[in-house]
Amino acid sequence: MASVNQVRTAFLDYFRHHGHRVVPSSPLVPANDPTLLFTNAGMVQFKDIFTGTEKRTFKRAVTAQKCVRAGGKHNDLDNVGYTARHHTFFEMLGNFSFGDYFKELAIELAWNLTTKEYGLPAERLLVTVHSSDEEAAVLWQRIAGLPESRILRIPTSDNFWSMGDSGPCGPCSELFIDQGPELAGGPPGSPDEAGDRFLEFWNLVFMQFEQRTPDERVALPMPSIDTGMGLERMAAILQGVKSNFDTDLFQAIVTATADALGRAPQGEARPSFNVIADHLRAAAFLIADSVLPANEGRGYVLRRIMRRAMRHAHILGAAEPLLHRLVPVLVAAMGQAFPELRRAEAAIAETLRLEESRFRETLERGLRLLADATARLADGADLPGEVAFRLWDTYGFPLDLTEDALRRQRRGVDRAGFEAAMTAQRQRARAAWQGSGARATDALWFGLRERTGASTFLGYDATEGRGRIVALLRDSAEVERAHAGDAIELVADRTPFYAEAGGQMGDAGEIVLTGGQVRIDDTRKECGDLHIHAGRVVDGTLAVGDEGRFAVDGCRRRRLAANHSATHLLHAALRRRLGAHVTQKGSLVAPDRLRFDIAHHAALTDEDVAAVEAQVNAAIRANGAVATRLTTPEEAIRQGALALFGETYGSEVRVVSMAGPGHEEGWSTELCGGTHVRRSGDIGTFKIVAEGAVAAGVRRIEALTGEAALAWLAEQGRRLTAAAGRLKTTPAALEERIATLLAERRAMERELAGLRRQLSLGGTRQADDSRQIADVKVIARLLQGVPGRELRAMADDARQQLGSGIVVLAAVTDGKAALVAAVSDDLTGRFDAVDLVRTGVACLGGKGGGGRRDMAQGGGSDADGAGAALERVLERVAERAAA
Repeated sequence: MASVNQVRTAFLDYFRHHGHRVVPSSPLVPANDPTLLFTNAGMVQFKDIFTGTEKRTFKRAVTAQKCVRAGGKHNDLDNVGYTARHHTFFEMLGNFSFGDYFKELAIELAWNLTTKEYGLPAERLLVTVHSSDEEAAVLWQRIAGLPESRILRIPTSDNFWSMGDSGPCGPCSELFIDQGPELAGGPPGSPDEAGDRFLEFWNLVFMQFEQRTPDERVALPMPSIDTGMGLERMAAILQGVKSNFDTDLFQAIVTATADALGRAPQGEARPSFNVIADHLRAAAFLIADSVLPANEGRGYVLRRIMRRAMRHAHILGAAEPLLHRLVPVLVAAMGQAFPELRRAEAAIAETLRLEESRFRETLERGLRLLADATARLADGADLPGEVAFRLWDTYGFPLDLTEDALRRQRRGVDRAGFEAAMTAQRQRARAAWQGSGARATDALWFGLRERTGASTFLGYDATEGRGRIVALLRDSAEVERAHAGDAIELVADRTPFYAEAGGQMGDAGEIVLTGGQVRIDDTRKECGDLHIHAGRVVDGTLAVGDEGRFAVDGCRRRRLAANHSATHLLHAALRRRLGAHVTQKGSLVAPDRLRFDIAHHAALTDEDVAAVEAQVNAAIRANGAVATRLTTPEEAIRQGALALFGETYGSEVRVVSMAGPGHEEGWSTELCGGTHVRRSGDIGTFKIVAEGAVAAGVRRIEALTGEAALAWLAEQGRRLTAAAGRLKTTPAALEERIATLLAERRAMERELAGLRRQLSLGGTRQADDSRQIADVKVIARLLQGVPGRELRAMADDARQQLGSGIVVLAAVTDGKAALVAAVSDDLTGRFDAVDLVRTGVACLGGKGGGGRRDMAQGGGSDADGAGAALERVLERVAERAAA
């Protein structure tokens, strides 16, 4: 039996031996297509090569690409677990030719791999071709020896691939295996093709045309090959099982789940085991590629996947969070092929544990609401859309989770009603994935890149250098010349200006040419290696082809370098203090400050902050050399360098290493293309000035270095000394002095409140100052300068002295008024203090009033109405007394 890992290895090795470059899987978050939610096919990372906007050093490639289809156009989430082959996460094996070989060799390679390497019996195989592609049919017959009966010509779009309404396209050829007459279904193209008997496992796309308009299709000058084979399908075929979930990879997770739950994966329970196995893979790989659970975008899709798995764990009777306990099994099975799983194992497990713990708190309440709602429905009736929306809005149940929960009752959801309730949220979600519009200029930059070549960066070793202008742009259009006052963008063949990347802001400075001078305000990258200098012509005239001196603002660059190096030391210190699960989630390296976001589940304590600061400053004081070297990504990571997954790394990477406290070599080692100090001591000093949450599971640290940190510390010291001087003590004794003053103030406030009650009410005997309204004694007073918070105590004192009666007090302080009413216990049957207060506060510009029948209080912003408020309350007392 061929294991899943052996199937993958055999595929990659086969094409390596046939001249293909083995290209690592790109991240699940596409780097070159902001409109795509997740990488969903093997060709995504090569899209720009196929369109001609990017060049590589190889013309043949082979990949085992990790893919997710759980949102947008490609969404298999609803079917996962209930069918044999649907997955949210899967691996697409593919071989690619970029203008090298075409149909003949593609067919030969596919047939030989399938029949000789994998050993599938030729008599059980058949292929499809597009009905217009007679060339492919002839090649299959000649190379594979297939009879006409097993070369099926399909006229539909199923056998014709296109990137979109325009762009590269071409016919396809699909390989099928006959799984035996015991399964239902007919061959492709027949009326009963939907059955399982004939299983497609590989699709060869012959990219030979360009669709220019709906009516115009022309031949590509460089025909290419793009193939895709589902690893899970091929493993199932080779292992002789009819469901992907019965292959060794999934069985390892299913068995671990069964062991953890003490329940066999059989009968009605089996789909739940399948869901957990599939969704665990998807969630783990997404987290490893820096996606975190959220309520929008990619994070929302991840949360849906996680919560669907967690609900099925609940169905199976899991009393405690389950998914995080299965992570080691997944890592053991797939960690060798995808090392990012091993590096992120702690973060994956912690994210799953926290999300499942939170979700379990709401799951049972949501399921009760669902059960109550369905109990009132007729048999087979759909759940109203507004109920499904309430489950989403209140309990975080995605629609597909609700539909999944109803599946066993053979019910659906009123989707129209749900969509009506979700209109605003759906519009926001759509807008989030329509792109910012910045990509509209890609064609311009790619054209420049093709014509001018990459910009050579000189700035690692110098802040000055000579360069030549190769392109000028004004208002996003190319020009030959620019004059004083023009806002321009320019591209040079060589530059010392660092372009914004990795959180580090782009350089600023000046360019002095023979004919003019330019102030550069920012530098950024396009097409990966094209440096765009943005600024304004301050003198003379510039022209394409001019040469001159490119000078970076050295002081600004030094501050940027210090802050960037400090983020590396900070990252290392955080991981040592908080744990290896801490990973960078974003950063800003500015000249005056740094900001560093990390994946961590809790706030840093004061002790954490102090310990991290101490480690960073100790590393700075060690003043070790900052070492850089160039190597391959694989070698760098093997040697322990931290890589940010989601970042795109080329065939050669720059590794930055810094010593730690005690001159510990390699204390911080990361892949980084930014600029850094030469020795850690050049950072000067380091100070954390803020720490807080920015998203679920993400903390943000803000810090200062060098002169900025010293200035901040000096300002804090000045404030401390000034505060100590005003309190007539020393800075060392200030904390104790403040504690003493606060204690004295609290005692004085209590004493003052007591005195104010006595003085404001005119003595200790309030009953002597009462008036009679009908048979009720009433005390009514308007008080000046008494805080509203003290009125209740005053009213209570007066009520006790009065014995039986009503006390009404109004107080005016700082332009606002407060009103309180107190009713003795024997009168609460006739008078309601809340009613009395609400009657009066209307005169104060307020609303309502709260309390009990025996004591209530309210207020308003109209202090001039305090007297009228008292009178209105007394009138209300008279009305109730006469009733």
